[in-house]
Parts: sequence; structure tokens; C-alpha cells
Amino acid sequence: MPLNSQLPSFRPSIGIIAESDDWIVVDKPPFLEVHPSKPNGRRTLWDELRDLLSYEIANGGQVSLINRLDRETSGLTLVAKTHAMASELSKAMMRRRIEKEYLALVWGWPESDAFEVDAPILRQGAQVPSRIHLKQTVHPAGVLARTRFRVERRFTMATTNGDRFSLVRAFPETGRMHQIRVHLSHAGHAVVGDKIYGPDEGCYLEFIETGWTPALATRLLLPRHALHSAELRLPDAGLGWQSPLAPDLADWAGENLLAASGNRVL
Repeated sequence: MPLNSQLPSFRPSIGIIAESDDWIVVDKPPFLEVHPSKPNGRRTLWDELRDLLSYEIANGGQVSLINRLDRETSGLTLVAKTHAMASELSKAMMRRRIEKEYLALVWGWPESDAFEVDAPILRQGAQVPSRIHLKQTVHPAGVLARTRFRVERRFTMATTNGDRFSLVRAFPETGRMHQIRVHLSHAGHAVVGDKIYGPDEGCYLEFIETGWTPALATRLLLPRHALHSAELRLPDAGLGWQSPLAPDLADWAGENLLAASGNRVL
């Protein structure tokens, strides 16, 4: 992706993975917010879905996002099209009956091919002064958070900040804010491109001031955190959907990832 003073601004292309009368599963591109957060007129996933489902909405339907991804996170998003389905899926999410898997490109090679991080999380500013209001951290006073990880690939790539990287699959058993990114950073294998939990939280503050620059590219390598929602399953309904690693992430790793030994990658 070319270096620009700002991150991409575009009319997003949303891939439809599957659809029924009651729900739709879409593949969210990176850099797309899910809900309006500021009165800046920027298009969101919610806006795009309202356009896509305008006929259903005109006939009593609605748009309810069940799993909400961060702006930079790409991949599968489950959306209810009716009030009844929104209620049913929201209850399933609360009861942890919606299974989720993510793919992440991370710094370094974890010692084990399979590992777990069982570490409570809270907002960092609740315990110590924090320059970033939304930053989360592992802390004994936090709420239960558990994620299982499996290394899919180990590969090398020459960069100014190191040459060892891994593709890992994350299985979050709870759903805390930024959980996967926090747990990977806590394990010593931060997500590539992560401005908050990566090499230096100052990258995030710098980005807010300057936008994306060559200096940030040197430290972060990617203009967004390399996290992708790869699989959703509703075991009670016998439903499941998959999404391959997002093109920008696959392109960045390129032949290094393809040549590495490991398991199948969705």
C-alpha cells in the first residue's frame, strides 16, 4: 500500500458472504468504522448496510450489528435484519454461543505452537495515568479475559525492526475491548501495525497529529493492525462462515508466508 499522509479514504466494497431473510454476513474491509462516532459525514458499515438493505428496512426490517469490529480490523461481521433475529443473536453472543476465530500477523515466533493468555483486562486510565483514553491493559483488577492461540505459520522477512514474524489464529473465549491485541502484546507478540499495543503507544499519538508517514511506516510496517475476523460459527443453528486473510495482509506477507511451513490458512 503506498505511503500517504493519510490512510485510505474510499467508498468501501463490502463482500456478501451469506444471507437469509433474517441475517446477512458481510466481509468488512479495513479502515471502515462500524457505527457513526463523530458528526464528520464519514461513511460507516452501518450506512453501507442501510443502503444495501433499504428494501428490507422499508418493509419493517432493521440493521443490527452483532459482532462489532474495530475500524482497522477486517473480516466477517454478522448482521441481523429483523428485531426477532437481533434479539436471538444478541442472547447467543451473551451466552458465548457464537464462536469466533481471528487471524493475526504478529512480531516474533511464539515459543509454543499453541498457547493461552488468561489475563484480566481493564481500561489503563482506571488505574494509572494514560495518554490514550481507550487503551486497555492487563491488570489483576480487570474483568475476566481469556484467549487461546495457535501458530499457523512462522516466517521471516527482512525489516529494520526484526525479521521473525508469525501468523497466529486467535480463539477468544470472552469478548473484552481490544482483547486479542492486548493479550498478544502481553504475550510479547504484538500485532504488526498496532499503533496502540505495538512497539510504542506514541505511534498512535503521532498518527493522530500527522497521519500516516514514512517514519510511522518504518516502525509499524503496516498502516493498520494486522487483525482479521476469519470465522464465525453458530453451533446451535449448524451455521458457519469463513473469510480468507484480507488481501492487504496477504500481500504484505507475500511469498514469505506462502513459503513457510505450517497449517492451512483460511
